[in-house]
Amino acid sequence: MGMFALNRLMSLQRDRQRRRLQIRARCGLNTSRGRRKGSPCQQGGDGKSQAAKIMRSSIPDLPEEILFLIHCLMPMRDAARAACASRAFLHSWRFHPNLIFNEDTIGLKINGRGENFHHKVGRILRKHSGIGVKTFNLDYSNMCGFDGSRYFDSWLQIALKPGIEKLTLWLPTTKRIYNFPCSLLSDGVRNSLQYLQLHNVALHPTVELGSLRSLTSLHLNDVRITWDELECLLCNSLALEQLVLECCEEIICLKIPCSLQRFSSLRVIGCYRLRVIESKAPNLSSLNLAGHRLNFSHVETLQVKKLAMDRSNFIGDARGKLPSSMPKLETLVIISQSEVVDAPTLPTKFLYLKHLTIKLLLTHVSRPYDCYSLVSFLDASPSLETLVLAVSQRHMLYQSVFEDSQLRQIPARHHGCLRSVKICGFSSAKCLVW
Repeated sequence: MGMFALNRLMSLQRDRQRRRLQIRARCGLNTSRGRRKGSPCQQGGDGKSQAAKIMRSSIPDLPEEILFLIHCLMPMRDAARAACASRAFLHSWRFHPNLIFNEDTIGLKINGRGENFHHKVGRILRKHSGIGVKTFNLDYSNMCGFDGSRYFDSWLQIALKPGIEKLTLWLPTTKRIYNFPCSLLSDGVRNSLQYLQLHNVALHPTVELGSLRSLTSLHLNDVRITWDELECLLCNSLALEQLVLECCEEIICLKIPCSLQRFSSLRVIGCYRLRVIESKAPNLSSLNLAGHRLNFSHVETLQVKKLAMDRSNFIGDARGKLPSSMPKLETLVIISQSEVVDAPTLPTKFLYLKHLTIKLLLTHVSRPYDCYSLVSFLDASPSLETLVLAVSQRHMLYQSVFEDSQLRQIPARHHGCLRSVKICGFSSAKCLVW
């Protein structure tokens, strides 16, 4: 968007200059000598310097506020190039709000790693004023074998200033875990920070940290943090709306207090030591959970509208318990790798369910799963609009559909709301066909 606006303004400026030269030529004010003197080809210098001069002369004479806005809308790499080519953007570059550092944005060569990355990031940050930063994203995940921990503190000191809204820190898996400096979260930073995503760091917040008044989204991926430290962090984040926990091995219990009135989305994946989730948040509407022993019986689920569950032997519980525990459910996704009990046929219904996805990746089971029993979900969902059913059963003996022509049939029913159906992964097993 920013580059389009800039190109449009530059095009208008060139048109004005062209018309001005045509008028001067008609009036006899332009001579061939003057044109030769002003020609970039006659002034000498290499192509880059000439391009920079053309760029500088082509920037329209606009108020500084508009040029600053245009510069802010550019991606960081384009903004840096514009600052090198035009003095009009050189000053605003020191206040660029989006600092995103990865191999692509800083122009790192294929064989350039380690110190080259550190040098470029450090040079950019030293030239930045540290004022006006809204987004700081450091992706160091591909720098395996290089220890950049001695640089991180100084980089964060420049970026973590009052007014910052988004902070993302991706570090590689190493033996030495970087300890995120909570001390840098000053009053001004805590008042403005809205999005925090940390990967492969140690995070040890304390009560002295204070309140994160504006934090709405918290993503912790492979972060060393205990459950009581996480509870302390949640209690100090009253505006929190979304929490994502992935591969946080030290968390064994998750408690979400009722004071989080805006909290609506919870995603927990790969936290294998986590056994119990307790949530008293009144407006929780989206759950995405993956875990073999995960218990969410202590979660206020009456307002839940979206549930994604990756857990074995969940089909029976989903059909039997969800209609009453999550009566407002609109989207249901079930991924299972082992099912012992077929889906029961019950009179309870999912009155508001519109989107149903069931993926059965059944391997090494003692008997073929009766997929015909899944019809119970279809019969119990009068508002269903989309159905996705994927089944994969391998390494088992089953009766082929071609061995017996007596197939079970579904009684004729009208599903007036159903708009999209996708069924895949079925073979010639009799238990998979109806």
